[in-house]
Amino acid sequence: MSASTHHYVIALGSNRRGRHGSPRQELAAAVAAIGDVVAQSRVIETAPLGPSRRRFANAAILIESAETPAELLARLKQIERSFGRRRGRRWDARVIDLDLILWSGGAWSSPGLTVPHPLFRQRAFVLRPLASIVPDWRDPLTGRTIRQLAARLPG
Repeated sequence: MSASTHHYVIALGSNRRGRHGSPRQELAAAVAAIGDVVAQSRVIETAPLGPSRRRFANAAILIESAETPAELLARLKQIERSFGRRRGRRWDARVIDLDLILWSGGAWSSPGLTVPHPLFRQRAFVLRPLASIVPDWRDPLTGRTIRQLAARLPG
């Protein structure tokens, strides 16, 4: 990895068929669209949050990129739009959801983006896939590893 290249952890989720097929197929297509994947978790199925009734397919990837967090976020949002994602109700059914969770530069804050993702420590559907690919990555705010954060989850 060169000095200008960063590592990013991205959480992926889908609970609605899209042009690529099933939610699992949507995740696979999104991983291909993002590219530069260093590690990928297996896909897990989880119960939805909020009003959606459809179960989610969730996964996480570790990528390398020379992009800044803001540049990567813009690209992730463009990929979501190209997959048919429309802004709507929070936690509603969606073809694809791509969240920038962590980056190798530590913490980042700008309008519309906070890294680490503010809620990732409370979400099993994010932490469990992360623990399988970056168990020793330290949360820059708490100092705990992903493995330690996942172990604190109930159940």
